[in-house]
Amino acid sequence: MSSMPNTECASEHQRLEAQAHHEALRISLSGRTGRSEIDEAIRAKAGLLLVDTIACTLAGRQSDEVRAAEQGFAALGGGPFSFPSGPTLSVQSAAAIAAMACAWDEACEGLPYAHGRPGLALVGALLPLAVVRHTALGSLLDALHLGYEMGARAGGWLRIRRGMHVDGNWPAVGVAAGAARLMELPADQIWHAMNIAACQLPSSLYAPIRSGDMARNTYLAHVAQLGLLAAGSAAAGITAPDDSMILYALDHAVPCQTVVPDPAHDFLLDAYLKPHAGVRHAHYGLEAAIQLHRAISGDSLGIESIQLQVYEEAATYAGNRAPLRPLTGQFSLSLAVAAGLRFGEMGPECYRPERFFDPELRRLEAMTEVSTRAELGAQGTRAAILKIVHRGRSYTLRTDSIAGGPERPLTQTAIVEKFITYAQPGCTAPQAREFAERCLASDLDQRFDRLWLGLNETRNGSVHA
Repeated sequence: MSSMPNTECASEHQRLEAQAHHEALRISLSGRTGRSEIDEAIRAKAGLLLVDTIACTLAGRQSDEVRAAEQGFAALGGGPFSFPSGPTLSVQSAAAIAAMACAWDEACEGLPYAHGRPGLALVGALLPLAVVRHTALGSLLDALHLGYEMGARAGGWLRIRRGMHVDGNWPAVGVAAGAARLMELPADQIWHAMNIAACQLPSSLYAPIRSGDMARNTYLAHVAQLGLLAAGSAAAGITAPDDSMILYALDHAVPCQTVVPDPAHDFLLDAYLKPHAGVRHAHYGLEAAIQLHRAISGDSLGIESIQLQVYEEAATYAGNRAPLRPLTGQFSLSLAVAAGLRFGEMGPECYRPERFFDPELRRLEAMTEVSTRAELGAQGTRAAILKIVHRGRSYTLRTDSIAGGPERPLTQTAIVEKFITYAQPGCTAPQAREFAERCLASDLDQRFDRLWLGLNETRNGSVHA
């Protein structure tokens, strides 16, 4: 049984707004597919995003659940792709695993304009597709750029409703565009791929974030596979209504009420990359804690009290206390502060059982008092103030900015070191360094599958099964 759309309920303003975003998105696609090559700044940022997201994928693969999922997909039938030391997978299965794994430890990218992460499912889908198509690095970065811009604009326009989560929704539009670009489809078929995805965007709940269930990370797997399906369908000549995204916006999205962005603006340059695992709201207190960890020479046993003051939004989205599951821990201001004071860092290993339930970490987390101050989030700013008493001496530190954003971007060296750390133990440090550095090199004609093969080679020169 079918039902008619509710577009007649939309106001004239909403219709005009949707049409304006739709037109800007189409112009943006046309302008980017018409370029002979992307400029140096875009290429450099795309390379950093690629390396950083794959780093998060390799780290996420170390979790028991992702390993079990990978083995389960392999049992359904192998294919032309494999992760380091992993079984052979089809492109669709590999895309699902990569997209699921890259957000597992919440150490991945984000884009404020889109209120989400346009690059995660996109890189998850492009990674195996580029390997099996023997794609040149430059073509992969071009597809990543296009997919990111289309996904970012979709995210800024197609705002999700209350109680939903972005990961299982509009990112599919960007995946469809990026995959279609990598498949060398012309602009009109890329547009059809985006509309095919828009006709069937999933509706994904926020509920797992509150409960701590990792179902949230399967949302990215879903949209990675949907984007590949849409691109493959467009390549086969399947079409979709030209106004699919307008219909979706009017019937299913919240009116965005945002200024239509300049079609030429590159949102990739606005993306942030994280130096730490965990929600970015928690990084303000975390970075203060890391500095205080050094000030007390790592002597967390001497800490007698902890007080954290933050902006209200941070407490709203990351207020979980005494988290019992990694996902809720990734959205916990108090756990982040405790980890910084206890370990001087917060990487993926913090969410593995031996560290996650460390008694001293838990003592510090329980001790942390969190309060909000309006001025710490005034006029769009964000800041945190951390005060501790250590063996009778008081220390106070304020953090007004954190690494990874456009104002304090992570350096290429920092991204390479993050990749080396996150890629182990699946591959060796020399393998990881060579892969990351070559992905960030200026040789755009080198084949990406050969770079990937280097991560699968054992020390004696053979290749992992």
